[in-house]
Amino acid sequence: MNELRAATRQSTARTGIIEFDGARGAVSIPCTICDVSGTGARLKLDWSLSFPKEATLVFADGLRKTCRVAWQKRRLLGVAFADGVASPDEQALMMTDEEQALHRQHIGAQVKAAREARGYTEIQIANFLAVSPEFVSRAESGEMSIPLHQLTHIADLLLVDLDNLIAGPASIGLAPDGARGSDLELA
Repeated sequence: MNELRAATRQSTARTGIIEFDGARGAVSIPCTICDVSGTGARLKLDWSLSFPKEATLVFADGLRKTCRVAWQKRRLLGVAFADGVASPDEQALMMTDEEQALHRQHIGAQVKAAREARGYTEIQIANFLAVSPEFVSRAESGEMSIPLHQLTHIADLLLVDLDNLIAGPASIGLAPDGARGSDLELA
């Protein structure tokens, strides 16, 4: 099944369990949650198995999400949450505080690199967004999260894809031909 990912995944390395009904009863398989988003996750299994179309992903803290298998390649498994986008409280449980802080820092560094590549100052971006220069500075340093609507506006202003701001390479610039980069991944 090929479908565009609805949300960018954030790297994590947490343990979890996949549960499903097998021919002889309930089956529980340990896994590593490699990355997670509000809409799904990429899992690494200890061995290759064939999975049913639906299973339950159990996070280490007990959060349970019913999932449908989007793809499987040997020991890697891509799952989409069956009930749609996880709530902000659920998403907070899916990543540790340290992982969330690292993700904020990564996004801030991406925004700063894109801003500098386009030659804008923090003050200019603040004026475009109708926020304080302090907000831009704190967001770029990873001290605070940038709301999605503002990230979308920043991506438009700086002529970069939103995916590149959230999960792109360590630095953002123009391609040699001057075109914007596009890195859509399939779920």
